[in-house]
Amino acid sequence: MPAAARAGTLGPDDGARGGQGGREQGRDLPDAALDSARAGVFEALGDPVRRRLLELLVPGEQPAGALVTGLQARVRITQPAVSQHLKVLREAGLVQVRAEGTRRLYAVDDAGTAAARAWLARFEDTFAQPLDALATELVRGRRERRRAAPGTAARAGEAAG
Repeated sequence: MPAAARAGTLGPDDGARGGQGGREQGRDLPDAALDSARAGVFEALGDPVRRRLLELLVPGEQPAGALVTGLQARVRITQPAVSQHLKVLREAGLVQVRAEGTRRLYAVDDAGTAAARAWLARFEDTFAQPLDALATELVRGRRERRRAAPGTAARAGEAAG
């Protein structure tokens, strides 16, 4: 069960709907299970200690002891607290663990980070169109200033010929 659902903050039926009866700004929300999984991912990423743990895992698989040491270099935290944070990341699908003898090796789970990227990708077009319109207006403004400047057309003709 994701940490968010366990904590009672976000369940599969209350995601980001804000009481809109399953609709968000006129669009149907994704499947409830997918919504719950995404809520767990972002709930886990909401904690700076867990984000730092993910950053420590970017170079590759790390033993739990190395993660504890790396984290303790930045913040005061106990080994059991690090274990709890790793458990939340594992339950959210952001890290995976494998046993090697008595050691536990942790690595970033690409499937979990892909779910976060996929959710965030929905917003790329939200920003792309206004930015394209802004670029068009900037070009139009430059063109109008060049036309309005005295003697610009004559100099442009001399340079071309």
